[in-house]
Amino acid sequence: MIPKVTQEIIDLGDGRTISIETGKLAKQADGSVVVRMGDAMLLATAVSARTANPGVDFLPLTVDYREKFAAAGRFPGGFFKREARPSDSEVLTMRLVDRVLRPLFPDDYHAETQIMIQLMSHDDNVMPDALAGLAASACLAVSDIPFYNLISEVRVGRVDGKFVINPSREQLEVSDIDMMIGASADSVCMVEGEMKEISESEMVEAIKFAHEAIKVQIAAQERMRAAVGAPAYREYETEKTDEAVYAKVKAAAYDKYYAIAQEASSKQERSEKFTAIKEEVKALFTEEEYAENADLAELVSKYIYKTQKEAVRNVVLEKGTRLDGRKTTDIRPIWSEVDYLPSAHGSAIFTRGETQALATVTLGTSREANIIDLPSEQGEERFYLHYNFPPFSTGEAKPLRGTSRREVGHGNLAQRALKNMIPADCPYTIRVVSEVLESNGSSSMATVCSGTLALMDAGVQMIKPVSGIAMGLITDGQKFAVLSDILGDEDHLGDMDFKVTGTADGITACQMDIKIDGLRYDIMEQALEQARDGRLHILGKITETLAQPRPTVKPKAPKIVMTTIPGSFIGALIGPGGKVIQELQKATETTIVINEVDEQGIVEILGTNQAGIDAVLAKIDSIIFKPQVGESYEVKVVKMLDFGAVVEYTKAPGNEVLLHVSELAWERTEKPSDVVNMGDVFMVKYLGIDPKTRKEKVSRKQLLPRPPREEKKEVKKENPQG
Repeated sequence: MIPKVTQEIIDLGDGRTISIETGKLAKQADGSVVVRMGDAMLLATAVSARTANPGVDFLPLTVDYREKFAAAGRFPGGFFKREARPSDSEVLTMRLVDRVLRPLFPDDYHAETQIMIQLMSHDDNVMPDALAGLAASACLAVSDIPFYNLISEVRVGRVDGKFVINPSREQLEVSDIDMMIGASADSVCMVEGEMKEISESEMVEAIKFAHEAIKVQIAAQERMRAAVGAPAYREYETEKTDEAVYAKVKAAAYDKYYAIAQEASSKQERSEKFTAIKEEVKALFTEEEYAENADLAELVSKYIYKTQKEAVRNVVLEKGTRLDGRKTTDIRPIWSEVDYLPSAHGSAIFTRGETQALATVTLGTSREANIIDLPSEQGEERFYLHYNFPPFSTGEAKPLRGTSRREVGHGNLAQRALKNMIPADCPYTIRVVSEVLESNGSSSMATVCSGTLALMDAGVQMIKPVSGIAMGLITDGQKFAVLSDILGDEDHLGDMDFKVTGTADGITACQMDIKIDGLRYDIMEQALEQARDGRLHILGKITETLAQPRPTVKPKAPKIVMTTIPGSFIGALIGPGGKVIQELQKATETTIVINEVDEQGIVEILGTNQAGIDAVLAKIDSIIFKPQVGESYEVKVVKMLDFGAVVEYTKAPGNEVLLHVSELAWERTEKPSDVVNMGDVFMVKYLGIDPKTRKEKVSRKQLLPRPPREEKKEVKKENPQG
């Protein structure tokens, strides 16, 4: 039976279109669509369980995004020729989609939900991650899963001063903005991206431009839902409620939580007091009541959290006071230190309140570049940052299960914040690692600050230092408070997490997540202006510790020297089986990397010993040295033979040539030792290739004055006949 296919076309307004199609593939899923732009095709499916698991009080949502190598006509790398764990790039796309969808599901919907998106066909001119949010929402739109507020995501760039929706990779290379925006028809939910020092007003303008394009994509999804006759949203078991229990919990706990929220306490002290109140409230109910009502324990815990959240938020809105006593615009105390680790190439500690990050910098050659091998992208990163968030940073003991999605996301944000401030001509591959040692909010922004200091400590000539700040929001729909430098609790209990990084002259990266349905643009603009003030304050503290990059790398850090050789000499420098380069690296204690670019050899020499680097340069000079016919060169005698002396060019050690005995002097010379001795240094003239011997020929006598010829005496022969 031929399937009935429904399709909607989205016009991007510049000749490009996006199509959404349903009804052909994966029909056993609750919802499935194929999104296509050019030759790029993504299949998205949504499946949700009919009932929630007992005791689950959250949405167990899984968003999975994968790029199939077959989509680009390529084989997976590695020994096992099948796709394995997701790459960092795929994880970041999963997070982008998850962060928009999750807050828009009903608060009481707790059924296991899985959204899977896969790139089935790749187009070099289309970046598929920009289509993933649209695909995810569209497959929900044609299902009965209760997702009432459709969304989409777009990438926005700016090329030659004009905004572009979903630019190609080539356009993005010349763009000063690379932002992903996720939104519903009514409001922006998520922003993430990097910029080249743009202003706050330019950022808002870009977000508004993207939002208009998103509204068009949402309208197409609504038309598709109507066209396919999507079933009514499924009914589901809502959360149990008990107003009497809520009233009892609130009466017992609200005022106590409110009082603690005003006390300006530390994280640990506040946590202990909050826990004590929680235990007191639980004890208000008897064991008999818990036994009679199986849901009572869950209800009490839920209402305790709800009461705590309401009390803390009201203190901020009514008193303008935060959990640690600060006003809404205050930044926590800051201290920082550089050169903390003696063996690292660069290191820095940055501490802001109860959040601390230790950053290290390692310098290397192009061999240490991070290789990117994806169906949609191949290349390498010469600057990359890794972020680690161990459990002890929050005083917890948890299982260690490898790098989390959160760590990948936070590291990527910090990397994007810093990377455009690394000079294009920096010869090093740079790895920054941030170890979060304490955390009470904004650890990714502490990573940006410690990373800046560590880079400058390492002698990386950053164009400008970068700082970062996390902004929060608390609103009841009427009143609102924008919070600078948020705490962990303020992030958890608040309505927004808006991270902004930049230099003194503009924004370099941002990440915004909204937990409420709507965010007014005037609130966003106030948050950005308040973030700028805080960012500049933090930047001032950073530059008090280290105002500018160190002029050189540290003694223990490797120096890197780059030189270029003709492509024809690459083989000579490597030697048979790598013998020459391996012996040279061993003898000089250096690392030598050769890359061929445009028929030239780009040679990187990395070492801590300048003498070793100089020895490598001298060896390269000797290998590529090519004397010119008629030119004079200084040589040194290195071997004596019966028929001449072997001489070495002093500017090219190891480059030897025979000086024949006949070319030593104008006078007849029986033995070379009559004229020269071992170690003698003198000038010779290069005569080129001898056509008879087909070997190089040099002459000493050609540079000496030629003695005058002796006149021959005439001898008269006697005539025997007289």
